[in-house]
Amino acid sequence: MADSKYNPTEIESKWQKVWQKEKLYQALDFSEKKKYYLLVEFPYPSGAGLHIGHVRSWGAMDAYACKKRMEGYNVLYPMGWDAFGLPAENYAIKTGTHPSKIVPENIKVFKRQCQALGLSFDWTREIDTTDPKYYKWTQWIFLQLFKKNLAYQAEVLVNWCPKCKTNLADEEVLPNGTHERCGMSIERRLQKQWLLRITKYAERLLNDLKEVDFAPQIARQQVNWIGKKEGINITYDIEGCSEKVAVFTTRPDTNFGATFIVLAPELELVSKITTSDHLKEVKNYITQAKKKSDQDRIVEGRKKTGVFTGRYAINQLNGEKMPIWISDFVLATFGTGAVVGVPGHDIRDFEFAKEFDLPIKRVVVGKDEDKSGITDIKQVQEEEGIMINSGFLDGLDIHEATTKVMDYIENKGWGERVSIYHLRDWIFSRQHYWGEPIPIIHCPKCGPVAVPEKDLPVELPYLEKYEPSGTGESPLAKVKDWLEVPCPECGGPAKRETDTMPNWAGSNWYFIRYTDPNNHNEMAAKKKMAYWLPVDLYQGGFEHTTLHLLYSRFIYKFLFDIGVVPNSEPYLKRYSHGIVLGADGRKMSKSFGNVINPDQIIGKYGADTLRIYEMFMGPFDQMVAWSEESLEGCYRFLGRVWRAFESRVGNNQPSQILLIKLHQTINKVDNDMEAFKYNTIISSLMELVNTWEKEGSLDKENAEIFVRLLAPLTPHLAEEVWHETLGNTDSVHAQTWPKYDDSKITSDTVTIVIQINGKCRSQFTVHSSQSTNKEEIEKLAKEDEKIIKWLDGKKIKKVIFVPGKIINFVI
Repeated sequence: MADSKYNPTEIESKWQKVWQKEKLYQALDFSEKKKYYLLVEFPYPSGAGLHIGHVRSWGAMDAYACKKRMEGYNVLYPMGWDAFGLPAENYAIKTGTHPSKIVPENIKVFKRQCQALGLSFDWTREIDTTDPKYYKWTQWIFLQLFKKNLAYQAEVLVNWCPKCKTNLADEEVLPNGTHERCGMSIERRLQKQWLLRITKYAERLLNDLKEVDFAPQIARQQVNWIGKKEGINITYDIEGCSEKVAVFTTRPDTNFGATFIVLAPELELVSKITTSDHLKEVKNYITQAKKKSDQDRIVEGRKKTGVFTGRYAINQLNGEKMPIWISDFVLATFGTGAVVGVPGHDIRDFEFAKEFDLPIKRVVVGKDEDKSGITDIKQVQEEEGIMINSGFLDGLDIHEATTKVMDYIENKGWGERVSIYHLRDWIFSRQHYWGEPIPIIHCPKCGPVAVPEKDLPVELPYLEKYEPSGTGESPLAKVKDWLEVPCPECGGPAKRETDTMPNWAGSNWYFIRYTDPNNHNEMAAKKKMAYWLPVDLYQGGFEHTTLHLLYSRFIYKFLFDIGVVPNSEPYLKRYSHGIVLGADGRKMSKSFGNVINPDQIIGKYGADTLRIYEMFMGPFDQMVAWSEESLEGCYRFLGRVWRAFESRVGNNQPSQILLIKLHQTINKVDNDMEAFKYNTIISSLMELVNTWEKEGSLDKENAEIFVRLLAPLTPHLAEEVWHETLGNTDSVHAQTWPKYDDSKITSDTVTIVIQINGKCRSQFTVHSSQSTNKEEIEKLAKEDEKIIKWLDGKKIKKVIFVPGKIINFVI
């Protein structure tokens, strides 16, 4: 370090080569050390390369991984590539390059960028979902689901993307009815699909959230998507018809106020009960409803539409006839596909009743004690109140009434208590090329037959023309020599399944494969899974905390049930980071021209600068905006750190103030890293450097403590200082994590608050012997960086000093 200028380009590439050569970050199976499995979401390798959102997540978690290693843990921190699916295929179509060629090229770029950031991934465990040696086991999982009747085919309404020419799971459609990937409005159509019975696991997926430590908002997303509701199915007779209609409701207490019933347009019952004089109108309505997405149909505030079927149901409680309508705000996939309309006490029902001039009755009196007729939506009472106009329920509050009427209905044989879920079976088929082939053979005689396990993987054949057909069939349907095979059961002519799996398929279990990535005989050895699983901490984007998290928990629970994995929950803890916006406050997009390329930042400022800036931007779990000015501030800070180590390390003992500050910082960094408060970590390091510059020098022993504290956060700078300034020969990343000395923190120190016109603007710590010296305290306060800007150009009228507590500058 003869040159005092901080030059990250030279030192970073040097140490990256050393770390890779020495395999410094390789995790060891069955180490005597306690294991720690830290997982970040593996990316799909897009043509654009890494973006700064990746850096924010991976850099912060890399610091955590390094800290855990220094604390003595055997850390598994792996990386791989989620390379199948629509994003890769669409990019290949756009560029005119086959996905089998462009994906490996993109992976090389991603890997180079990861290494340029100095990320401490264990590259010996690298995986790629498009590798047949990997997706053999993705297919194997599907076969186990098929054998247990958890994978099945059915004719279902699907979300069809006309641009991507494939169907989508409900979870892939945004609330505005567009595809989350391409933004195209989706269409609804009937199609035969493969589905997975995730609904069989709904209760466990919900209840087992108690067994894990997920961030509250993440657990809430899981709960909301599963959407459990407890209520009762009530069966009503239909006048002049042998059919009956079953309705699910959570509010049977209001049933005396029911005035109509609404069916989902696609419900089979509709065609059975519609009278001939209403048939044409009903058929036309059904046709229009099928074109809309579920999300569009149920959006709040949308104008209600519907058609009368010509039939009436009988309300057993009061004998009144209720007209049966169809409307697209009711979904066949939720509950029984029918709702009973109580417009006086449900806003959605009120809107429907007003639209079609249906009766509105009051059967609940709220806190306002209004018993008048309900004519305005503001009068609709939903949550609390006392029953009226409800026979044997009158005078009860709604909760008591709910229990009493449920008992009554069950005793009469008119219904039964049930729990229902928003969660639906997962549509697993995709009609595109770039995905795992579904390992099923269709035989005219035997039906769908599992590919024998000895024949796995069913490899994806190379297709020159792989663009989606748009017919509802995958392009694989055109490959005759691949398509036509003998039936594994009867030997007769049969055909392979041509749909492929969704891009979620390979990411459901990838964390398991990291434990044993080169095993050719099983997805992973039981002994290794028992050592590494479950994942101790899973960190990723908030946008994946519903879909991917739910799907992977389901698959893992299934694998536990069949004796493959050692426990029932895959992740002990889940945490998410906020996204990085452009400097203009908008989401980064090429169309906005606000995308930041990490390569350019590293080339100009260095990887360490980028890493600490992304930690410093703001709270880790919140949305933050990019700022080149703040980035430059972090670069200048590392320059100061560099110069301090070059010129402020000596043989003399550090001052008491500096020693106290060092140990306070160790304590804060340690605690804040466990709480993922990275922005305050960087702030505390900046304060320590301020104190170091003011207080003189650190001796070698304490300088080494500081370097060890820096190592997870600025790994390259720390390694260079550790070797070149302090003269060590082994890696700083192989050292122990520093521990603060409580006696130094709690020794005779006093915190002085600095006020400007009576308002707190900063504070600093001094030895108690200094705390009563007004001249010394005033001098230190005026040198405080935060105070300098307040005093700049201002006249100090008065200085108020409370010894050992406050100094106040009146300006």
